[in-house]
Amino acid sequence: MQTTHSDQFQDIREAVRDLCQQFSGDYFRKIDEARGYPETFVHALTKAGWLAALIPQEYGGSGLGLTEASVIMEEINRAGGNSGACHGQMYNMGTLLRHGSAQQKDRYLPQIASGDLRLQSMGVTEPTTGSDTTKIKTTAQRRGDRYVINGQKVWISRVQHSDLMILLARTTPLTDVKRKSEGMSIFIVDLREAIGHGMTVQPILNMVNHETNELFFDNLEIPAENLIGEEGQGFKYILDGLNAERTLIAAECIGDGYWFVDKVTAYAKERIVFGRPIGQNQGVQFPIARSFVNVEAASLMRFEAARRFDAHEPCGAQANMAKLLAADASWEAANACLQFHGGFGFACEYDVERKFRETRLYQVAPISTNLILSYVAEHILGLPRSF
Repeated sequence: MQTTHSDQFQDIREAVRDLCQQFSGDYFRKIDEARGYPETFVHALTKAGWLAALIPQEYGGSGLGLTEASVIMEEINRAGGNSGACHGQMYNMGTLLRHGSAQQKDRYLPQIASGDLRLQSMGVTEPTTGSDTTKIKTTAQRRGDRYVINGQKVWISRVQHSDLMILLARTTPLTDVKRKSEGMSIFIVDLREAIGHGMTVQPILNMVNHETNELFFDNLEIPAENLIGEEGQGFKYILDGLNAERTLIAAECIGDGYWFVDKVTAYAKERIVFGRPIGQNQGVQFPIARSFVNVEAASLMRFEAARRFDAHEPCGAQANMAKLLAADASWEAANACLQFHGGFGFACEYDVERKFRETRLYQVAPISTNLILSYVAEHILGLPRSF
């Protein structure tokens, strides 16, 4: 399917599509049925260098921008895959890249770029705080040359398929800081050393085949050298990563949206009911056409968010709006696709029900659409804070 705007990334798109063609819908259906992890697919992406797109060339990456990275994620989902299995490797290292020491970057980034190390996971969310990040209760106390971690995290994805994790914890109690965004710090946790030695992982089964977990920290000790940047400034550091995450999630939703529109358009042309293709009916045409329009609009906002991020310009508003528009557009397209497939939309062999479940997640994660609206109302429109 063609889009209506010009595209300077056709070479990237074609290369990613060629790789994705090696993994059929049957491959992803079997992974989904077994609640497995697409290890072969992720390995192929890593080997081809796509997951190292944002890592500078001096560290073995491609040195591309978030704009190009978003195209990669979009194409994976547009091909019928699910970038949620691996997108953490793309953006989690950004905190290290932008705020880590030279020694930390030299130590980790080349191995992340090659795939010898996986940095797929970021530990922020907690059971009693959710998106209210400044209220996190997980603590990191300095004791000599080590930090001791205690607390709990939830909905922490890809821990079981990662070597390293970015962790946000309080190093100064909330009662002792002037601003609630202060007193939090960012750490690199080596999961190979941590699990079973102060850190426990409890998988959470969910409606999407998305590996996510609850984490428990009981006097986990990590070296003080694993602190990224300055102690107490972790919240500020992690915002960069969250903006990148939301922009890439928007791109994935855009890929999903195009997949649903492609799928239902082809089906509506060939499905004959009452002696005519169902796509001849305006009641079918209009929802599909509107879905396409909204996906196209969301795509433009995605590119603006990515452009600003790459230019080191403020992009929080654009990243949030791109994520909201794209999540809404993909969900609208998903509903049209399922509806017009009728009963066949619920059959696993058509892949519609799998993609339907996968794209529904992004109405909630990594930030809910309602919280984005609250952000826009307060920070852009100047309305009173609602919570």
